[in-house]
Amino acid sequence: MKITSCRSLLLPILAGCILSFTASLRAAPVDLLRQAYVTLAQADHDYKGHRAAAMKDIAAAARNLGVTLGGDEKDRVKQGVSDEDLRVAQSLLQSAAGGLSGKPLKHVLAAEKQLNIALSIK
Repeated sequence: MKITSCRSLLLPILAGCILSFTASLRAAPVDLLRQAYVTLAQADHDYKGHRAAAMKDIAAAARNLGVTLGGDEKDRVKQGVSDEDLRVAQSLLQSAAGGLSGKPLKHVLAAEKQLNIALSIK
């Protein structure tokens, strides 16, 4: 009887843990997308439109996940710092891509491509 009682108690607890874990996995890419977007919003405009294109792709990925991102910061940083911000955003997108699939992943990969182009501009 004790084994059956333990199983009946452990099963709901285990199910709750699994649901909680999968919910946290889904939230992590959205948080990473938000961080990447904000980082790019503070960067310099001097990337021939590729920074803005990456931001649009990130916003599209987030929108597919039910999150709205928007805005562009007023206080810009210098070009060297801005380049580093773009690299940070690339890293965040690479991390987010691991937890995405379908359209959101497609948009994240497009944003990464835009950032690669932006960083090649001198």
